[in-house]
Amino acid sequence: MARRAQHDDDAPVFVISVAAELAGMHAQTLRQYDRLGLVVPRRTRGGGRRYSLRDIAMLREVQRLSQEGVSLAGIQRIMELEAQVKELRERLAELAAQNAALQEAVHGQSRVFAAGPSGDVVVLRPGTRPRPTGVSQELVLWRPRQR
Repeated sequence: MARRAQHDDDAPVFVISVAAELAGMHAQTLRQYDRLGLVVPRRTRGGGRRYSLRDIAMLREVQRLSQEGVSLAGIQRIMELEAQVKELRERLAELAAQNAALQEAVHGQSRVFAAGPSGDVVVLRPGTRPRPTGVSQELVLWRPRQR
């Protein structure tokens, strides 16, 4: 069975002249974007810029936004917000997976919750009652719905 070559979009493989050609820009523009922090390529030990496919896609996006009249400061803010949204989506996916795992672990187990003497939530085993506190005999129980 033949293996397909896998592409790493983050691999820094293109020198600045090739990246500029692929993005349809001048190399000086790429240097300016690097100085401004819009698209920051990786560096070789000697200090040369190496661009990835992801960097080139970002350069094209900067170019598109610029052609639509967005200032470089606006483009930078847009890119920061997009990166933040990406991070938040990844975190949300992690939390959703953790929640699903916890739901799976708890599924089928009956749990009863009550308010403790200091107002904290106390987990009780089914069929047990909370100890009297002497403060109040009022008790509110909550049992999660079975799915």
